[in-house]
Amino acid sequence: MSLHSSAVAALRSWAAPDSGQDSLRHAVLAFLDARSDACERACVPGHITASALVLDHTGETALLTLHPRVGRWLQLGGHCEATDADIHAAALREATEESGITGLRLDPQLAAVHVHPLTCSLGVPTRHLDLQFVAHAPAGAQISISDESLALRWWPVDALPPDADDAVTHLVARAVAMPTPRRA
Repeated sequence: MSLHSSAVAALRSWAAPDSGQDSLRHAVLAFLDARSDACERACVPGHITASALVLDHTGETALLTLHPRVGRWLQLGGHCEATDADIHAAALREATEESGITGLRLDPQLAAVHVHPLTCSLGVPTRHLDLQFVAHAPAGAQISISDESLALRWWPVDALPPDADDAVTHLVARAVAMPTPRRA
């Protein structure tokens, strides 16, 4: 399954938790249907990105990155790459690269969808159509900051950064509400 078709499948199979998320789901599906290049960074009108909120093994803390371009604490994630087998692989790769944690387990079910304007590496204004997942870290996970972050920190899910935006707050609430996947 291609990256593009896996993004379509993830959105089509997802039971959005509310009407706002369902509207975004339909809008992103329409974008994917209209653009064969929707998962490519070079798609200037916007492109699919993949992110993951990393929870510790207890589900009580979330790992957030202080994003250098945005200047706020966000979940881990970013652009899809041609080498990503599917949207899940993209989200897991981004979470692993940006956290340094080995052994992350990605819940295959979407947690949320978020669309936001951003000037990314293209150097022109675009939109990120972010498919957001939840990843679970193993017990004793060690984090390692990447060059894509100013800082990396565990935050209690009930005490997020004071300037956390609504999208991060919403994603954390969705992650906490989701059942924890069984260990393999």
